[in-house]
Amino acid sequence: MLKNFSKKSIVLTAAVLTAVSFALKEIIGYEPITVFFMLTTTLVAGIPIFRKAISALRYKIVGIDALVSIAVIGAVIIGEYWEAAAVTFLFILGDYLESRTIEKTRSSIKALLDQAPVKTRVRRGDNEIELDPYDVIQGDTVIVRPGEKISVDGTITEGSGFIDQSAITGESLPVSRGINEKVFSGTIIESGYLIIKAEKVGEDTTFARILELVEEAQDKKAKTQKFLEKFSRFYTPGIILLSLALYLFTKDVVLALTLLVIACPGALVISAPVSIVTGIGNGSRNGIIIKGGEIMEKTGTIKVVAFDKTGTLTYGKPRVTDVHSFGITEDEVLRIAAAGESYSEHPLAKAIIQKADQIPGIVKTIPENSEILTGKGLAFKFEGKTYLLGNRKLLSENSISFEQKEKYIISEEEKGHTLVLLSDSEKIIGILTIADTVREEASKAVADLKSLGIRKIVMLTGDNERAASAISQELGLDNYYAELLPVDKVKVIKELQQKYGRTAMIGDGINDAPALAASDLGIAMGAAGSDAAIETADVVLMSSELNKLSYTLGLGRRTVGNMRQNIYFALFVAAFLLAGVLIKSIDLSIGMLVHEFSVLLVILNALRLTVHKPKERIQRKAGKVNKNILEA
Repeated sequence: MLKNFSKKSIVLTAAVLTAVSFALKEIIGYEPITVFFMLTTTLVAGIPIFRKAISALRYKIVGIDALVSIAVIGAVIIGEYWEAAAVTFLFILGDYLESRTIEKTRSSIKALLDQAPVKTRVRRGDNEIELDPYDVIQGDTVIVRPGEKISVDGTITEGSGFIDQSAITGESLPVSRGINEKVFSGTIIESGYLIIKAEKVGEDTTFARILELVEEAQDKKAKTQKFLEKFSRFYTPGIILLSLALYLFTKDVVLALTLLVIACPGALVISAPVSIVTGIGNGSRNGIIIKGGEIMEKTGTIKVVAFDKTGTLTYGKPRVTDVHSFGITEDEVLRIAAAGESYSEHPLAKAIIQKADQIPGIVKTIPENSEILTGKGLAFKFEGKTYLLGNRKLLSENSISFEQKEKYIISEEEKGHTLVLLSDSEKIIGILTIADTVREEASKAVADLKSLGIRKIVMLTGDNERAASAISQELGLDNYYAELLPVDKVKVIKELQQKYGRTAMIGDGINDAPALAASDLGIAMGAAGSDAAIETADVVLMSSELNKLSYTLGLGRRTVGNMRQNIYFALFVAAFLLAGVLIKSIDLSIGMLVHEFSVLLVILNALRLTVHKPKERIQRKAGKVNKNILEA
């Protein structure tokens, strides 16, 4: 009959019956009506417990439900009706509260599901139609208006807007996106209007992959959790045998039954998984995918961090970092150089044009004619004058002297920078310094890692010795390894593991796949939209924000610490209750009350992980609020 009742209904019914039973016991004592209500309470609250115990026994598992069932049946047989009623009610109440609280620790899944778009607007022919996101096909033209959720991964073909990408990258502020830029399913356009070419749809989208990864991760168990579960399989039958031995030795059946109840390892068994699940959920809300409990444990015990350079510590794209002019203005040097590079697809040319575009008043122009000189640069005519743009070899071959600037050129090259020299037909008139610049937040990220107690922070790169040395000094790294092939990076990782302990490798998840696989913890940065990065790494940082790294390792440490707190507390409570039973100062109902209270305290302690937030995120939100106040 109780099959059709929800757990909440059973708990509420049992609560009323328990209250009536207690009132009758205090007012009229153990009269038949009192016993009737106590037995009814035991049946209502006990049947779900008995069912679970029998179901587990079918699979040869002697669990907590079996211990409670034996104790309750024994209490009824010896006439301890109130104890039987109180124990069953407290146990089912604790089970209900536990399931409700654990449901909250899995809120990351629900939050992600809530982000899933429920409809999408597609242009087919001359018509706009609304479809289920799973009915969109690759190549469709998707239309998104302000306030709507993007339902596909794709490229913007028309329009621009500010997009809330927090569901994917964990970024707290909207980002601007325009034509030819990528957008992801599950993100929200806050302002603007977008026309998107669908490239990934349905279960292939980045959002769907994240949801799948988080679901899988929360089900993957940590080593500590696996150990505790194995321990409980032997522990529970052991407690039954111990209770039987205690009864045979003392002939005190109440004492033996009380031992059965208070020895339930509920708080101990739940101590690890509740912390792990909460920690993983916290990470997913901040754009950090941690692939399971074992990975979370490793995250909390890392001793060494090895960075890839290009695209991780640096932006991965050449930029003009400095302009020197001789006889003309710096803006004029940029204008002439950008004109000369108009037809070039070389990365350095793009860097020069991009820098020129940032200077107000520089009008895009093209050269009258241009000749590419392979390995040296180019010669071109512009506004009636002939110019050379390239390296030292180009100028030397054309008898252009740069001896007076050679000291500056050598000093910049020693820093690993690339120099592009600009001259007219007689003399050098400008020098453009181009480098793969270090991320603005890199220095702080390194400092934050050191504050966490990371023993060694190093950089692994295929770049030259000079560039690697300059960046290492700038960021305050402990060491660097330059001019490495992928196989060399693997060797370095193994050396670091042997010398210092658990080592994390941070890269892009594609070029650094061998090193990521060889490390104890492979972390892929900026993996939004990259299937290879998502599949390769143990931890996936969806955005390229370096502050997420220290937050990830800090979250791992706090999660592991929280798990240990729970385990120590559970062991202490078990020892306390055992001692109380043996000296006969704790009865059956009080023992169960303390036991259930300890389970709830373990869960509540784990829930503290839900409020763990990155300092940077809090500061940025505060900045946004202050900005809004000023604007108002």
